[in-house]
Amino acid sequence: MNPVVMSLTLRGLLGRRRSVLLVLLPLLLVGLAGLVRWASGADPTQTVPLVDGLGLGTLLPLTCLLIGTGVIGSEIDDGSIVYLLAKPVARRTILLSKLVVAWGAALVFAVLPTVLAVEVAGDEGARLALGVGVTAALAALAYVAIFVALSVVTRNAVILGLLYALLWESVLGGYVPGVRDVSVRQWALAAGERTLGGDAGPWGVTSDVALPAALVLLGVVTVGAVVLGVRRLQTLRLTPAE
Repeated sequence: MNPVVMSLTLRGLLGRRRSVLLVLLPLLLVGLAGLVRWASGADPTQTVPLVDGLGLGTLLPLTCLLIGTGVIGSEIDDGSIVYLLAKPVARRTILLSKLVVAWGAALVFAVLPTVLAVEVAGDEGARLALGVGVTAALAALAYVAIFVALSVVTRNAVILGLLYALLWESVLGGYVPGVRDVSVRQWALAAGERTLGGDAGPWGVTSDVALPAALVLLGVVTVGAVVLGVRRLQTLRLTPAE
């Protein structure tokens, strides 16, 4: 890891206008969680539909998209990445440094607010928060790696990422049986289901994918996305016109 690259990446991520959305999206989730608590009397069974549908299904991938494209996609788009690539720093180190910052930002702006929303809406001895937290953390690792790699591969990363996050993960991955088997959300939910044990079914935290297969798929996708991003950055060439 390179501390200078990490510092510049963090400054650039939080200094752009998208940082406003990084604050507003978690506030929206927590605010709605407060309404659920008021309406349901802090019933955990009413917490899951909000957190799973809106939190894990929509806001988590969207937040990771903002972060993943923000740490490198904007620099590629405006051409400023050329100044960083010209430095005597291995491109692998550059990408991994940016990934570490992105994962840290996802923890702060995506995972922790999701856990907080569970506690606000209603929990039982913090058990539901633990299961949801494990799910959100694993999903965030994969989402960030995917969106960072997508930013290096194409300049249409935001558009493709939105289609993936809103259509595949949120709509198809939540309701279409065949698609659910190849959804990051469902793979991560398998870990949350195991964490909750016997309470997972009654609370509605369930996955269509067995835990061993889910963990393998999460690992393959995450590592594969990182390797793809590194390889693509190593061959990236920017002309003066770009």
